[in-house]
Amino acid sequence: MKSTTKRPVALAAATIAIALTVGACSSGSSANSGSTGGTSGGGGGDVSVVMLPKNLGNPYFDTSTKGAKAATSEFGGKFSEVGPDTASPDAQVPFINTAAQQGTKALIVSANDPKAICDALGEARQAGTKVVTFDSDTDPSCRDLFVNQATADGIAKVQIDMIADQIGDSGEIAILSASANATNQNAWIATMKKDLADHPNIKLVDTVYGNDDDQTSFDKTAALLQSHPNLKGIISPTTVGIAAAARYVSTSSYKGKVAITGLGTPNQMRDYVKNGTVTEFALWNPEDLGYLAAYAADAMVTGKITGKEGDSFTAGKLGDFKVGADATVLLGDPFKFNKSNIDQFNF
Repeated sequence: MKSTTKRPVALAAATIAIALTVGACSSGSSANSGSTGGTSGGGGGDVSVVMLPKNLGNPYFDTSTKGAKAATSEFGGKFSEVGPDTASPDAQVPFINTAAQQGTKALIVSANDPKAICDALGEARQAGTKVVTFDSDTDPSCRDLFVNQATADGIAKVQIDMIADQIGDSGEIAILSASANATNQNAWIATMKKDLADHPNIKLVDTVYGNDDDQTSFDKTAALLQSHPNLKGIISPTTVGIAAAARYVSTSSYKGKVAITGLGTPNQMRDYVKNGTVTEFALWNPEDLGYLAAYAADAMVTGKITGKEGDSFTAGKLGDFKVGADATVLLGDPFKFNKSNIDQFNF
């Protein structure tokens, strides 16, 4: 994945300044179950954008929603956020149905499952709604465009590189993922397993799932360490999981002995980096991901792009982007955070 000088993920911290928690000012559309949140965006434009994350109350998605809302305001659309309280394969279906029934122009979705929501998305598309996935994709046939935070290869490699460096390229490691059905998590894990072939002295002994729930992830961390007494490191490719794992290790006898790395936000991880629990972790800018997804949705609705490879559009402050193979747009490369630079970031 390539990035330009206008894309903050590939740059120093001066270009990244977003808040971790985003409060809901008023409710958006509702469905049969779960919750709604978010607010209407800017102006009275014709482009109505509904943001549907995996679940509400997740700091990562709060941040991406902030970016999408800001972008929608810039191009004069109407914005709302809806979503289930818990991330599960079919929990998003009622919200998709409601958005389509309400005539939503663009639906931006982080999929809990690559296929479980496809029928609902298909009906929404038939009703005239443009479907843009972000963060976690569906099967490509189920959507119009996918805004990817980075390539699976790039995300996997940075995590394997970090754990290898932190454990001296030797020893047992485990993976603490989100849900077992998460498209993005599974793609990264599959690639990480391949990358481990270049590290013959590192052995992956277990993969567990915390379902992007703090307490579940905390408990899974404890169980991993008890089940594998020779464990030297845990990779958690989810912001909820890495923070929960670090929280457990930070007050245990494993601090300084078991490396914790993966994908996290600076505000979640700052204390753990400064107290020595975590040496280094990585992430892209989730606000920029939501911002780009909203501009991509607007470009689809207004006909600036069709999703064809080679189509190009401008995403506000982030600059110009092109549509790649399989109707995919890439944000930028992962950025490593450590004690030397973490205070330069606020998200």
